[in-house]
Amino acid sequence: MRLINAAGEMIGVLGTREALIRAYDSGLDLVEISPNAVPPVCKILDYGKYKYEQQKKANEARKRQKVVELKEVKVRPNIDDHDYDVKMRQMKSFIEEGDKVKVTLRFRGREMAHQDLGLKVLERIRGELSETTKVEQMPRLENRQMIMVLAPK
Repeated sequence: MRLINAAGEMIGVLGTREALIRAYDSGLDLVEISPNAVPPVCKILDYGKYKYEQQKKANEARKRQKVVELKEVKVRPNIDDHDYDVKMRQMKSFIEEGDKVKVTLRFRGREMAHQDLGLKVLERIRGELSETTKVEQMPRLENRQMIMVLAPK
């Protein structure tokens, strides 16, 4: 195994027994850092301190991580202009926050006979948001509703 001492200096390739003896002499632990390397890399260090630092790094990474949520906006095939503008502002704010937007277009009664109107509404939404979003799921019909998913670029 390749051995690194407590100061971070490369000692060289040693046998397991000799590496353990050196770790014991220094009063520290022998920790396998990279088991998939050839030969495996081990380091002489305080294992408790190492474990604590790894946990601290993981917590810090979790803090910085942005959880992408799926926000849903419901529209109708014969949506009025003002209602459409309100929904568009809502979708733009969701996209700016880094969330995905699920656009659900619900058909009622005889509106099912005019699915092309619903598709035009979804195409209009896609066209207006095209520079800031990419279509993750193209519009598709599920029962009495058409669904499209947009994600920020």
